[in-house]
Amino acid sequence: MSRRWVEERRRDVYWRMAKKMGYRSRAAFKLIQMDEKYRVFDGVKRVVDLGAAPGGWLQVAAEAVGSDGVVVGVDLKPIEPLDLPNVRTIVGDITNPKVVEEARRLLGGPADLVLSDASPNVSGIWELDHERQMRLAWASLRAAEELLRAGGNAVFKLFEGPEVPRFVRAVRERFEFVKLTRPKATKKASSEIYVVAKGFRGWPTRTSS
Repeated sequence: MSRRWVEERRRDVYWRMAKKMGYRSRAAFKLIQMDEKYRVFDGVKRVVDLGAAPGGWLQVAAEAVGSDGVVVGVDLKPIEPLDLPNVRTIVGDITNPKVVEEARRLLGGPADLVLSDASPNVSGIWELDHERQMRLAWASLRAAEELLRAGGNAVFKLFEGPEVPRFVRAVRERFEFVKLTRPKATKKASSEIYVVAKGFRGWPTRTSS
């Protein structure tokens, strides 16, 4: 761990706020800011968080749904227990249908909101990282199709690049309201952007050719 990296974190206002408020990651503020702008938690009681480690978004979601709600987090890595009675976690791959099925079981019903802040291991090679991130985004969209109730909401993380427009078109086919956004808490050097989608309509109608 370099001295420069340590100093940069200390200067990071969102990192300092996360430490002060007990959030596990500065990313918690990205979700808070998206909710403040787009009200993604309105009427929400059942949430699935894909790529949930270390748990910052789980904490925000647990606060938003309250004690009578339920939040299910999925990640390849074990998530250290949060001691929140309305949070359940699964160690698993979001591309695995059995993992999605287990998430649905733990929810106890269809999801009102599917979140995906999943990220690949970043290589530093832009084209490769963009491709890997888009793979995760498509897997998250497929999971959302299986988990969401009609009218439900979703948030998907992307890396900027040539595949973004195709993904956004696919989301628009499935949701009433779709916006690309970059929360203020996103680091300036990051290529992260988010798709906020509300009003799930289901799978797009396919006409035979």
